[in-house]
Amino acid sequence: MMLAPVVGVLMQLTVVKGAAPKSVLDMVLGLSPLSMGVLVLLGCLSALSWGVMLAKWASFRKAEKAGREFVHDFERADTLDEATIFAKRAKPNPYVAVYARAVRFLDVTRPALSATSDRSARLSASQVEALKLVLDAEASNEREEMGKMIPWLATIGSVSPLIGLFGTVVGIISAFAGIQAAGSGNIASVAPGISEALIATAAALAVAIPSAFAYNLLASRLNRMDNRLESFGSELIALMVRDEKI
Repeated sequence: MMLAPVVGVLMQLTVVKGAAPKSVLDMVLGLSPLSMGVLVLLGCLSALSWGVMLAKWASFRKAEKAGREFVHDFERADTLDEATIFAKRAKPNPYVAVYARAVRFLDVTRPALSATSDRSARLSASQVEALKLVLDAEASNEREEMGKMIPWLATIGSVSPLIGLFGTVVGIISAFAGIQAAGSGNIASVAPGISEALIATAAALAVAIPSAFAYNLLASRLNRMDNRLESFGSELIALMVRDEKI
């Protein structure tokens, strides 16, 4: 009883009038206002998902290219001073950010072990552990920065089918409305509603599939970058050991 008024309103909004459509475009233009609203919403979500996909693809491509160049130079460095020179001339990327954070830590941290006659002062074991934590935190910050907006792809990929299901239900209601208006269940009375349902389903899948696919790819690239940043942090600490900084 409580749903009767709602169903009545939906049936009024989903009645399709006009001549029989001759193409897919005619079907879309002939949709009821409610189905058209569902299609517009799916179109907005599709535009958002493709915008995120293209932006993140360009961002990852730029960061990975600059990162590879810096890491290649870093691996040739024998001292921290040489690595600093490479970092200053490198383009901004997560690896340079992690390196810069380590250098700042060394600049503001006073070595706990006194210098001897043949070697410079070094950080204590607790200070080295603090350095590792700082590098991990900086790597996490860079990962979070690179991962912005990526969860939206997962959201769109999971929500779009539900929106399409709503459009499908609206199309089925339109089919029953056609049967009621025609007084019979012939194909001419149910075809408009069925076409609405299929259009909504197809549109939802067209939005959800690329979004879910792109989310999995970008999340995988993000995880690989996180692992590489962790490895770079270990290599950075090894360089500091060779350079007798720690």
